[in-house]
Amino acid sequence: MAVSIEVDAGDRPAKLRRVASVLEQRGAGAVVLATPASLAWLFEGARTGVPLGGAPVLSALVDRDGRVAITTLANEVDRLAAEEIGGDVDWRVVPWHASLGDIPDGAVAEEEIAGELRAARASLLPAELDRYRSLGADTAAAVTRVLGEARPDWSERTLASRLAAASYDIGAEPSVVLVAGASRSRVQHPIPTDAPLGDRALAVVTTVRRGLHASMSRWVAFSDDQANTDAEARLREVEADVFAAARPGRGYDDVFRDIRAAYAANGFGRDAWARHHQGGPTGYAGRDPKLAPDSVGTVAERQAFAFNPWVPGAKLEDTIITSSAGVEVLTRDPVWPTADVRGLPRPLPLTRA
Repeated sequence: MAVSIEVDAGDRPAKLRRVASVLEQRGAGAVVLATPASLAWLFEGARTGVPLGGAPVLSALVDRDGRVAITTLANEVDRLAAEEIGGDVDWRVVPWHASLGDIPDGAVAEEEIAGELRAARASLLPAELDRYRSLGADTAAAVTRVLGEARPDWSERTLASRLAAASYDIGAEPSVVLVAGASRSRVQHPIPTDAPLGDRALAVVTTVRRGLHASMSRWVAFSDDQANTDAEARLREVEADVFAAARPGRGYDDVFRDIRAAYAANGFGRDAWARHHQGGPTGYAGRDPKLAPDSVGTVAERQAFAFNPWVPGAKLEDTIITSSAGVEVLTRDPVWPTADVRGLPRPLPLTRA
């Protein structure tokens, strides 16, 4: 039997009202939530899968009146009820080999209203912001600690393992751990290898705690690192343009148009944006969604973003909250070296020469 722990259901009434509004606009009586993002959002960050990033082991029927009925597998119900999902819900238990995907009459599948549900979870509630700020600070401090201990003779896999362990140490789970040593600094998604870190290394992490995703990228240099200084400075200007573009009320397509223009305006060429994805909204998914030229949606007040400006040999990434008051960087450790960019401290490489 699972050990009982206190599970907070304080966010749920406000979220159920948002779901009810979506259902009313669509003329539907209920929706079956079945994705990790929607389930973690509704249930205060419940861990919905067993393999990291795996498919949920439950679904939730939510109706316009705020009633919630969970369908889950017989081998999962005790843990979910005791450790993950509190509050007033009904439970329907099915055999471990049964399907979770049945859609009752009068209900719609989540994919039919996916865009509306994504918009419903975009604006973070005060309690969510508090949890996110805590996760961002913990993640940034953990990355600082690990990179402060790293050595140039470590392999990429060694650094990745330390970053993954640091994620668990802060009560989170690693969703993304990428490492590029000096020989692979131009790889967009450097899945770790046995290559040594060498003179310079990039670490990319996404941690997940209570459903929220905190993404960040940092460089560490073990020698005087001047070769990429100009590109890094110009990429910080690209990022500043991107931050300025992501204002509440602006369409995702307009934001992406400004992202494309920022690369050209800062000397990287008209097509530099096409060499790697640019990130986008985040929160209960690493990218929710990944922005593209045809993205549909509107920037919300108090929405989380993790942009991903990249050129060969240089990369920036932090998790931010954008609001009418400006940009708040969540994944920031005050001891990390920074440069002021339009009034915002932005990370430099950590030099350990």
